[in-house]
Amino acid sequence: MDALLVLLAALALGGLVFLPWMRRRRAVQQTQQGLTVASDPMAGYGFVPLDELDVRLPGPDRALEEALDAVRRTHDWRPAAELLKSTGDDWERRWQRVQTLAGAAAFELAADGPAQQGGQRTGGIWLRTWRSEAPKDPGGAETHAQFLVVQALRDPGSQDFRMILEEARTVCREAGLLAPGSPIPYIIELAVARGLHERPADYEELWSEADRRAPHHMGAHLAALPYWSQKWHGSRTEAEAFAARAAAGAPTGSLLPALPLFAVYEHLPEANMVRSLYQSAVVERAIEGAHFALREAPADHPMAPHVRHLLVWFLVRAERYAEAMEQLRLVDGHVGAVPWSYGCSPAAEYAAYRALAIAGWEQLGGTSSGFPQDRP
Repeated sequence: MDALLVLLAALALGGLVFLPWMRRRRAVQQTQQGLTVASDPMAGYGFVPLDELDVRLPGPDRALEEALDAVRRTHDWRPAAELLKSTGDDWERRWQRVQTLAGAAAFELAADGPAQQGGQRTGGIWLRTWRSEAPKDPGGAETHAQFLVVQALRDPGSQDFRMILEEARTVCREAGLLAPGSPIPYIIELAVARGLHERPADYEELWSEADRRAPHHMGAHLAALPYWSQKWHGSRTEAEAFAARAAAGAPTGSLLPALPLFAVYEHLPEANMVRSLYQSAVVERAIEGAHFALREAPADHPMAPHVRHLLVWFLVRAERYAEAMEQLRLVDGHVGAVPWSYGCSPAAEYAAYRALAIAGWEQLGGTSSGFPQDRP
C-alpha cells in the first residue's frame, strides 16, 4: 500500500503541467491510478471510505442533513422551510443552508432527466410546491433564486442562460421584499449580476447592500470575489486587493483572513512547471492567513469547512503533509466544497488528495497508530 500511495503522490505532484481544466478532470485520472486504496478506511486512519463521502455539504450540519433526508423521502417542502425559519438571522449558516437546499433541488431535477412527451419532470417538485403553497415565505424565495442561479451556471453557453438569470434576479428582489433586513437575496444576486456582466459601479452598489446587511460575511465575500477576478470582470490585482482589504478589516473571530487563499486559487497560472510555486511567499502568506483565521474563528463556524478543504489542496501541493493530515482529520466525511466541487467526481478528487497526504505523512515517518482519530 505504501508503495502505491508514494507512486500516486509522485505522479500527481512531480513536475506536471497544471491547467485549470485539468483540475476539473484530474479525479478520473487519479481514480485509475490508485484510488481503490483511497476507498478503504485508509488502513487504520479512521477516514471515511470513498463511497460514503457526502458530496452535498462541506462539513457536518445534522439539522440540515435531517431536513434534506426528510425532503427527499417525503417530497414535502415543510422540513426545509422549518429549517430556515429556525436558522433565523444566523446569516452565515442560513447562506450555507440555502445553497445546499437549492443544490439538492437542482441535483434532483438533473437526475430526473428530460421530461417525456406530454409528461412532467418531478425532480425537485418540492421546491415548486413550496413556492406555490407559501409564496410569502422568504426561505422559499431565497432557495428558488439560488436554484435558478445553479441552473444557469450549469450551462453558461445555453441560449436560456440570460433568461434564467433574469428570472433569478426577479426572485432575488421578491425575496428582498419579503425579508428586508436579510443579506441572502443580495448575496445570491451577486452571482446573477456577475453572469449578466453588470458594470463595476452597479456591482459595487449591489455589494454595498449585501455588506451593509451582514458586514464581514465570509460567504458574501466568497460570492463577490469572482467578479473582480481575471476570469470574469477584473484582474488578479483587483481580486487580491479585495481579499486583502477584507482580511485587514476583519474583526476578531472572522474567517476573512483566509480570503486571500481563495484569491490565490482563482489566479493560479495556466501552466506551471515549477513545484516551488506552492512554497512561494505569496502562497505561504495565504496559507498562514487561513491557519490564523481558523484558530481565531469559532470551531463551529459554518464556513470553516470551506477554508479547511482549500487548505488541504494547497498543503498537499506545498508538501506540508502533517498540516494537511490535521485538516483532513477535522473535515473528513464531507466534500461539498471548492476545490472538489469543480470536478465531475468531487469524492474521487478529494480522496486522491487524501491519499497523497497519507503518502507524504508516511514518507516523513508518520504512522496510523500515531495519528489522532478523534473527530470534532
